[in-house]
Amino acid sequence: MNRRDFFKGAAAIAAAAAGRTLFGADAPGEGASVAKPGNNPIWLMTSAFPGETLDKVIERAKSVGAQGLELCVFRRDSDRKDHTATHLDYEDFKLDDAKRAIEKLNKAGLRCSVGAYDNLIGGAPANQVVNQNHILRLIRMAALLGGDANDVTCGTFVGYDTTLAKEDGGFEKNLLKFQKIFTPIVKYAESLGVTVCFENCPMEGWQPVTASDAYNNLPGCLAARKLMYALVPSMALQETYDPSHDAWQHVDPSDVINAMDFKRLRRVHIKGTRNFPRSEAATHWGRLYPTQKVDAALAAKAGVPQPANEWDRMNYEPRLPGFGGSDSIDWTKFLLNLMAKGYDKPFVIENEGCNSSHTGNMGATMQGFRATILNTAPVVWPLGPDGYAYDASKAKPLAMVAKKDLPLMTMDKLV
Repeated sequence: MNRRDFFKGAAAIAAAAAGRTLFGADAPGEGASVAKPGNNPIWLMTSAFPGETLDKVIERAKSVGAQGLELCVFRRDSDRKDHTATHLDYEDFKLDDAKRAIEKLNKAGLRCSVGAYDNLIGGAPANQVVNQNHILRLIRMAALLGGDANDVTCGTFVGYDTTLAKEDGGFEKNLLKFQKIFTPIVKYAESLGVTVCFENCPMEGWQPVTASDAYNNLPGCLAARKLMYALVPSMALQETYDPSHDAWQHVDPSDVINAMDFKRLRRVHIKGTRNFPRSEAATHWGRLYPTQKVDAALAAKAGVPQPANEWDRMNYEPRLPGFGGSDSIDWTKFLLNLMAKGYDKPFVIENEGCNSSHTGNMGATMQGFRATILNTAPVVWPLGPDGYAYDASKAKPLAMVAKKDLPLMTMDKLV
């Protein structure tokens, strides 16, 4: 027996004796089952490529070994500054455009979904309707791209009415507003064979830095999502789960996976969070509530730290797993738990890494994507002659499912 075989065997024996798998996840009875790697595709979310063409984004995805794209289709007329990427022409998207997109993606061996993430139930009433109508456009586009037959979903936020939230029972009133707005939206999607997937980011920076709270997207916690499914029970409503948002709320994402309605899980975002272990702001303001903004002179006199901006209130920084050090998520445990539960759908890397896409340097952005794929591969891809690799022979090309164009739909026609 050579040295490598000796230590490999010794590690397996030690893991078994400790009641744990070789990968270090909890053994059966302790939480996660022993899981075998699947063959999950790893996609890129294209929010990291604002201003680039679909062709260029496809080229970038291929260069890092990704298998698909969550194509961001944000409104071009929005006043948002944080997310502006638009990689399909939503203003005039027709059946022929869907055909061309499918041909490009199939030629590259990639699959796709579409998404835009805005506030659909809060903010200025006129802007709510504009955002709702935009999601209806994207649902139509997803249908032209094949919808559920091609696993082309429509990603969205729900948003939050912060004015309504200030009233007594404001959270429940937001739930009921969600039901009113999303029931027709989901019914429309279901009629076209499309699944709407909301994401769980609380969007803590969507209110001014002087706001007393930072809850701005209804599905920001598991309880809200369960209540939402009770109000809109259609299976055309599912979710994209991002574990990073629970991590900075000091919740173990694996516990959330175990407690959720697993059949609703359609996508998983791969994005990390590094909670600041010793934060002056957390020491002063605690970790339960956002850091508060007060008069600068008063804060200086009292020696109290202040947030730099509306996103600097919760004592963490976004990271990518495997790029530039560790973060606050046990990724082995999280991924193995998903594999043990039979998750066989795409993982989507959302690159908001403070040392990657947020540097503004495209080289660092691509390094982050590449490192995260390599970090994820040993758990979700089989081990072959060339190491851990996605088995492309099992991937199906996108089919041209739609046979005719679809009319545009707006909220006033639905309700």
